[in-house]
Amino acid sequence: MDTTKDAVFRALRSVNYPGFSRDIVSFGLVHGVLMEGTTARIGLVTAHLPLEIQQEIAEEATRAALMVPGVEDVLLQIGKPPQSQKVRSGVPTPEEIPGILHVVAVASGKGGVGKSTVAVNLAAMLAQSGLRIGLLDADIHGPNVPRMLRLKQLPPAENGKIQPAEAYGIKVMSLAFAGDDAPAIWRGPMIDKAIQQFLHDVAWGTLDVLVVDLPPGTGDAQLSLTQRIPVDGAIIVSTPQLVALDDARKGIAMFQKVGVPVLGLVENMSYFCCPDCGSNHHIFGHGGATALASELNLPLLAEIPLEPLVREDGDSGLPAGLDPNSNARHAFHGLAETISERLGIFRAIEEVMR
Repeated sequence: MDTTKDAVFRALRSVNYPGFSRDIVSFGLVHGVLMEGTTARIGLVTAHLPLEIQQEIAEEATRAALMVPGVEDVLLQIGKPPQSQKVRSGVPTPEEIPGILHVVAVASGKGGVGKSTVAVNLAAMLAQSGLRIGLLDADIHGPNVPRMLRLKQLPPAENGKIQPAEAYGIKVMSLAFAGDDAPAIWRGPMIDKAIQQFLHDVAWGTLDVLVVDLPPGTGDAQLSLTQRIPVDGAIIVSTPQLVALDDARKGIAMFQKVGVPVLGLVENMSYFCCPDCGSNHHIFGHGGATALASELNLPLLAEIPLEPLVREDGDSGLPAGLDPNSNARHAFHGLAETISERLGIFRAIEEVMR
């Protein structure tokens, strides 16, 4: 027979994490429910979240519980998740992966702005500077990183661990290695399981930085990543046009909601340098990313030019940042240098440019 306690738990499954499609129970934010007469005592493990997120979850959880017949009052107990333990739903709290020193997410509000291009070139430039770099292609719906690094398959597994592929000194994991051209039509729990496997079942070894190429938008993959491991910072990629910047603003707000620092913006396809006249042409607009960065008090990390060679290199499997014929390589070099400094792991990246 269904008890009032069970009904409260079921009601709490209708409360989504603010801005996402996953509910607070499936993400392990409900520690338990206890009924004392007509009062529902609900334990929420949300004290590690930003205050405004805590308040919104508390309000929605209270509202949902009071809709249950037999519940006349709600008492919330707000606490932090138990360290190094799984909570009631089986979803672990953010927990460092041994050997991985820093995690940087590369994200965008809109698709098609060159997020994967930025992630691949950032990883390549960091690796060429002597850093130990991993690149996780977490773009579940459009994994393109293996093509951009001329990789086709993973090495054989060893000791029960997936061995990442490697190119240009970068350890790489991607769903594309599954070799299935069918579209990935996945709901939140499936995405969370894939992210968990990418993080914990892959033999990453010791890394200075794990660069994570996220899907565009503000969805389950982003929330899964931030729930699984501590993320040192996010880079938001946009083109200069206003419709892309509108979505970039949403991406920034999403990371702020889950307590991940935004390292800054990258303006991709910033301008086109005409090979005939030598002038720069702002095909997708001018100054938008600079204005947004200034408004939100964030740095503009790089302005990547619109260059045919960037596309050609990406299709052939060579990061443009490593192509001496590419004008964009200087912008990618500057981006890698800035991110290294922000993380406190600067090494002689200037050697790459010699």
